[in-house]
Amino acid sequence: MHSETTGHDSTPAPTPAPARDRHPAGRVPLRADLKAALPDAGAAVVVTVAVFVFLYLRMRSGASATVAVMPFMNDPGTYWMYLLSQAFGWSGLLWSWGTVMLGLLLSGPRPGRLPVSRAVLERWHRTTSLTTMALMFAHALMFGAELVRDAGGTAWTARLWSAFADTFVPGWYDSGTGKLAIPIGQGALYLAVPLGLLFYVRHRIGANAWRRLHRFVIVVYVLSVWHTLLYGTNVWYDEWPRTVLWLLQLPVAVLLLLRLLRPARRAERLGAPGRQGEAAPLRWTARAAGRAAAAAVIVGLLAVVLSGHDGGRPRPDEPPATAPAGQEPE
Repeated sequence: MHSETTGHDSTPAPTPAPARDRHPAGRVPLRADLKAALPDAGAAVVVTVAVFVFLYLRMRSGASATVAVMPFMNDPGTYWMYLLSQAFGWSGLLWSWGTVMLGLLLSGPRPGRLPVSRAVLERWHRTTSLTTMALMFAHALMFGAELVRDAGGTAWTARLWSAFADTFVPGWYDSGTGKLAIPIGQGALYLAVPLGLLFYVRHRIGANAWRRLHRFVIVVYVLSVWHTLLYGTNVWYDEWPRTVLWLLQLPVAVLLLLRLLRPARRAERLGAPGRQGEAAPLRWTARAAGRAAAAAVIVGLLAVVLSGHDGGRPRPDEPPATAPAGQEPE
């Protein structure tokens, strides 16, 4: 009971000082968003399981692109951790796409009508960001677990250290495509975590500093897509999965261009150069260059999709006896 008194003294107790607001207006605690992210995380688990089953069945049927690259992996019962790592990677990329789309929608021109309120969109953006981080970590963790399994016959300590270093230490993995692709994926993970969590301490670092740092989230997304195109066996070949992956980048690029052309914050809008003080011309040039770069990306994506030259390679008529030399993919 919160109104408890002591003894029989009728003297009224002094009025307690008002409690300090633990969460001032505009400040969202991480714990609240973690709780709100539970349904989102549950949906991500369902999607991951569905992707895992799809990949498992394709590997068992012999139709898997992974098996076409590495025939020795034609055993889903043995390589299930590898398949689960792939499944977490694909769901992580999907959630990353969703959270970037929401962020660009919120920071760009205001849509005329939205099916939900802006506050709901902001909460979805935060919860999908948290889910994305968890999926990226699970992707890396299962990749490391597969490396531990694959290194059977050596001491557990050596296996654990080798798998940890190959998975989480930049530059340690020294085999084939992974020399480039794995550090790119590690860069995405190691940028995603601080950039995503800085939101919850923006009152300490300042809103302007947080906004400047948060813009680099798009770099996390670009690194994630690049990692997938380089190292994802399911999109190695010039077939529809790779084409779809390229197509999905078009709405991101379009929203990015709109966000740069008509940002929601008035201070970021591009007016005539030289009006806002001595540094304005430099800012104007940087923003104009960003708009030109985003437009060039859209043109490049359309050229890739329409031409069919998307960096894939023809699927071999006969799978190689072993993995191509120096090309041990994910």
